[in-house]
Amino acid sequence: MFEDFAVGQRFVDHWGRTITQSDAIQFVTLTLAYNPLYTNRNYAAAHGHPEIVVSPHLLFNVVLGLSVETLSKIGGPFLGVFELKNERPVYPGITVRAVSETIDARLSDSNPANGIFTWATTGIDAAGETLVGYRRSNLVQRRTRKAA
Repeated sequence: MFEDFAVGQRFVDHWGRTITQSDAIQFVTLTLAYNPLYTNRNYAAAHGHPEIVVSPHLLFNVVLGLSVETLSKIGGPFLGVFELKNERPVYPGITVRAVSETIDARLSDSNPANGIFTWATTGIDAAGETLVGYRRSNLVQRRTRKAA
């Protein structure tokens, strides 16, 4: 509910997720993202990588999924992602966690029965180094629903 969040509130997902080589290959196969960096070990090595590279789209989706439990599992329309930035390549075997902070809250102009929250989310590795970061917004139902 809208009233359960406050600007400045910080959330750390409690599970984390290890991205396996199977995850990486299956993701690019299912999304038809056949960049050889993601599928060909020799090609990746020839371009300075120690292993195939995990698709940045998979990394983003894993981090987004980890943040859903604490931020938006209650539902409400997803309003978008912006300022997405990948910091460095990642490789199979990495474990990622999501850390989020509420950076904006306001009532919806078009439907005051709901509010809009914006969170800054960072995907980090086991050492706490940033892998990916972005901001996203969701429509969140108010506990006290006031129609427009």
